[in-house]
Parts: sequence; C-alpha cells; structure tokens
Amino acid sequence: MPILHIEAFLIAITILTITPGLDTALVIRNTTRGGEKDGFVTNIGICSGLFFHASLSAVGISLLLSQSPQLFQTVKMIGALYILYLGVQGLRQSFLTTTKSKETTDTKGSFNLIKSFREGLLSNALNPKTAIFYLAFLPQFINPEYSAFMQSLLMAAIHFVIAMCWQAFISRMIVTAQKRFDGGRTQLIMERLTGVVLIGLAVKLLMEK
Repeated sequence: MPILHIEAFLIAITILTITPGLDTALVIRNTTRGGEKDGFVTNIGICSGLFFHASLSAVGISLLLSQSPQLFQTVKMIGALYILYLGVQGLRQSFLTTTKSKETTDTKGSFNLIKSFREGLLSNALNPKTAIFYLAFLPQFINPEYSAFMQSLLMAAIHFVIAMCWQAFISRMIVTAQKRFDGGRTQLIMERLTGVVLIGLAVKLLMEK
C-alpha cells in the first residue's frame, strides 16, 4: 500500500472531518437557504478544495505560508473577510425572507449551482489553516518509495469521500428537521444562527496573531 499507516490516517482524518467548524456551518447555512441540493453542491465545492491544499502541500508551496508570517496573514485575512461576507449575506437573506414571507408561503431561497459550488470552494481554498494542516499532516503518511504528489492526492481523495458522506448526512438531518418542525421558522433560525457563527469564526480568524 503506497500510504503508510493507513489505519491511523483513516482514524485521524475521520475525527477531523466530524469536528464542527467552518465547513459544517457553511453546509448548514446553505442547506437551510436552498435545500438539500444547495448543501450538497456546497459540500462538493468544500471537498474539492482539499485537492488544492494537497497539491500545495506536495509541491511545497504551503511551506512558504508557514515560513512567511506576512504572506500567511494576508491569505488568512482574505479568507476571513470572505467568511465574514458569507455570514453577513446569510443574516441579510434571512431578514429579506422574513419580509417576503408575507407575500409567499415558500421561504426557501432559490438554488444556484455555480454560487453554491463557488462559496464552498473559496471558503476552503482561502483557509490557510487547512494548507498548514495538510503540510504537517500528510507527510506523516507518505511512503518515500512512491510519488509524494500522487499519495497526497490519494489522501485528499479519501478525505473527500469521508467529508462528502458526513456533510451529506448533516444536510439530510437539517432537511428532516425542517419537515418535522415548522419549516419556515426553522429555516430562519438556522440561517441566522449559522450567519452569526460564520461571522464569529471570521472575527476570531482576524483577531488571531
């Protein structure tokens, strides 16, 4: 097997995936916004970003981020500002939905495939912490007898599958909760809650040294 200690890798990457964070918050927000399709496409965008970070790690570009504080802070700020934008947009959309609910019984936002994929991809690709994590984590399982680049992509593919399954499960749970309870009210609560969470994450990133 090209990857060393595959069992340890699977355990570690699974724990990482199910730990709540930005990805979970974004999937929840977009699922409540546009339904399960919205959450699923956002999920694909997020997970596609893993290949970007795996490639950076393999060719050593991530090393530049870890050794250049100024560059790291620049990328970090860009990513945090984008997360902040997503959070503000989520809150804004929830209040617009409240206003329009007097004129329509459908409180669910329209689904835009390109927008959902772009939001997921950029939220992951602009997160320098993921790049640093991949730089530190993936080499632990690289077999020097095989291509480091191909092994990095293989591990990213494994992470992709695990993350897709987990976040698809989250989307399904959100949709089920909306159907079981007051769908419109549940949607508004989730949109506002995840909007606040995203803003909080962005502020935390911006304030970190």
